[in-house]
Amino acid sequence: MTELLSHAEYKAIAAELDPPRAPFIDGKFQAGRGPKMATINPATGDVICEIATCSAEDVDLAVARARAAFDEGHWAKMHPADRKAVLIKLAKLIQRNARKLAVMESLDSGKPILDCATIDVPETVNTIKWHAEAIDKIYDQTAPAGDDAIAMIVREPIGVVAAILPWNFPLMMLAWKIGPALAAGCSVIVKPAEQTTLTALRVAELAMEAGLPRGVFQVLPGDGPTVGAPLGLHMDVDMVSFTGSTETGKRFLRYSADSNLKKVVLECGGKNPAVVLDDAENLDSVAGHIVNAAFWNMGENCSATSRLIVQSGVKSALMERIIARTREMRVGDPLDPTNHLGALIDAEHCAKVAGYLKGTALVGGKADGPFVQPSIYEVKAGDAKATDEIFGPILSVFEVASYDEAIAVANDTPYGLAAAVFTANGRRGIRAARDIKAGTVTVNCYGEGDITTPFGGYKQSGFGGRDNGVHAHDQYTELKTIWIDLTDPADGDNVA
Repeated sequence: MTELLSHAEYKAIAAELDPPRAPFIDGKFQAGRGPKMATINPATGDVICEIATCSAEDVDLAVARARAAFDEGHWAKMHPADRKAVLIKLAKLIQRNARKLAVMESLDSGKPILDCATIDVPETVNTIKWHAEAIDKIYDQTAPAGDDAIAMIVREPIGVVAAILPWNFPLMMLAWKIGPALAAGCSVIVKPAEQTTLTALRVAELAMEAGLPRGVFQVLPGDGPTVGAPLGLHMDVDMVSFTGSTETGKRFLRYSADSNLKKVVLECGGKNPAVVLDDAENLDSVAGHIVNAAFWNMGENCSATSRLIVQSGVKSALMERIIARTREMRVGDPLDPTNHLGALIDAEHCAKVAGYLKGTALVGGKADGPFVQPSIYEVKAGDAKATDEIFGPILSVFEVASYDEAIAVANDTPYGLAAAVFTANGRRGIRAARDIKAGTVTVNCYGEGDITTPFGGYKQSGFGGRDNGVHAHDQYTELKTIWIDLTDPADGDNVA
């Protein structure tokens, strides 16, 4: 369990931070050719620092260095045990710098230090360690080719990977991508969200200290049109791994079609349901899961429960408990470890979320600058709060009469990322998990599984692969068949 510091201690760390301010290309910080970009503290509006951004020329340079590093093979062809050792050292360096990274993440993103210190940084360390440990434990295969041949199916690193990160979990999403990509032997170019660049740059510096060769891990600050699009269209990038909005994800599919048909993996939006059936037990526990699922990280979470679908018989008792727990959620200064919710990422997003605070809220319903209260509304089908991915602390409640109606409402969305079902009947729980169209369905809890389980979505929530687990390694590799003829040439002409 991570030991939390006091508010004053976290503020003291913040005052002493010296954040990185430049792109990390070919093993060092370099002056970018793009304009300076202000990094803003969402909670205060203060400028943390100005970062030199990248131009299209910087993208070309980084891709060239990544390709050279890959072709030289210092990383791609390194013995798996040696790659493992480097990544484990990186995980240890992140752990050694955990408090500074947590504070930097909180300042940069508005996330509460409570989450940064106890969830985001520890999970970042765990993810990199897990993928490192998997490097020399994933076996390739042989096929049943008969007595006259040997057929081997081997994985090879795909090459140069562009990882496009979101702003809601900067460190964790960085780890989700670089963990398996570096473990596979790829060269990785990270494009952080322009709102949250600092921790990715710091981790790149730590990666060099850990022993990654130059050009294997690079970070390019900048916006989507200047950095993201050139990476997506680049003829020498072999793969894009993207986490973010569905609209932007579709753009990377077009970039692939317009360039070299690079592999694309997308983890996109969600409008995730929690179904509570009449026979659900321990409503206090159910309420705790729902409140955490809806409001964790200010609802800025692609797997957040934004729709509660509850059967009539249990609705009144459950809502009483949910509203009481929601009122206990503290909102305020992200560096105060007693606060559960911090600031939304920027003024534009805050205005978008606040635009949904219409009608009579069961609780909440107000915004104070960058701080939006956790809010709950009863809705009907077609209400914008019930259909749009708001990406804020707003929970929509549907009342339903039956199991069949609950499943129909749960599936009435173009998304299919995550879902939860609460019931005391194990058979109904399994049936619901099968009937709901989502990549992850939890029963009697909220969650995303863990590092061992694949994470990704159905429909417009995902495309091309899964994060986490050994399945994540598959997306950063190519499968190759090697067929070896064992027949004796003296036996005659064996050419097929």
